[in-house]
Amino acid sequence: MSYNLLKGKRGIIFGALDENSIAWKTAERVHEEGGTFVLTNAPIAMRMGSINKLAEKTGSKIIPADATSVEDLEKLVAGAVEELGGKIDFVLHSIGMSINVRKGRHYTDQKYDWTQKGTDVSAMSFHKTMQVLYKQDAMNEWGSIVALTYMAAQRVFPDYNDMADNKAYLESIARSFGYFFGRDKKVRVNTISQSPTPTTAGQGVKGFDGFIAYADKMSPLGNATAQDCADYTVSLFSDLTKKVTLQNLFHDGGFSNMGVSDAVMEAFVEKEEE
Repeated sequence: MSYNLLKGKRGIIFGALDENSIAWKTAERVHEEGGTFVLTNAPIAMRMGSINKLAEKTGSKIIPADATSVEDLEKLVAGAVEELGGKIDFVLHSIGMSINVRKGRHYTDQKYDWTQKGTDVSAMSFHKTMQVLYKQDAMNEWGSIVALTYMAAQRVFPDYNDMADNKAYLESIARSFGYFFGRDKKVRVNTISQSPTPTTAGQGVKGFDGFIAYADKMSPLGNATAQDCADYTVSLFSDLTKKVTLQNLFHDGGFSNMGVSDAVMEAFVEKEEE
């Protein structure tokens, strides 16, 4: 169902890799709600994924950019404003990467040049993106910038490794830059702390399937899907959330406020009785 929530709005969507990715589902929903946008991803991710199919489906242009390169981001933002015919109303930052996770290095045995690269891609790129948008005065008043995060920024999930630190940094940037963006340009900046979601990126984390099942049993409403997240993101891009800023918004079926659930307790009681 479409409500025309984003009619006439223009944006940039980072990180659509394939049909499983939250950015992909968000792009489809934004398109349904009347928004137009430029798609962007790193050249290597574009070769791995199927972003051309999404561009065709949504009538969008792709502008490749390495989100860690300020020069690339400057070209991306200027190109998006030109392509879309005006200033930007919404931006989705949906990128994250840990080489330590990918290569199976334990949190207590990091290779720090890998850690630094992951921090640059997963968190610092968000600051760079906002700094470019801010300096180019590329955002319309009451625009909305959203980054995707995860609750490992606040609590320990051992196998999430250095991505937990990256997400904590990302959330801090959202608040700090969000203050200046709000004060000076009336732009809001928020992060969505999403349920564990079986995306291509998410599945790289050890024990992920077990963790999805655990989170689902723990949450009164069950896990939020990628599609649910796309809907929530659309609401944050819309004019219905004009005064929501500097927030880390938990979108996780209630997981973040749970201590334990009956379903989880039952699993432990059953084990004890065996």
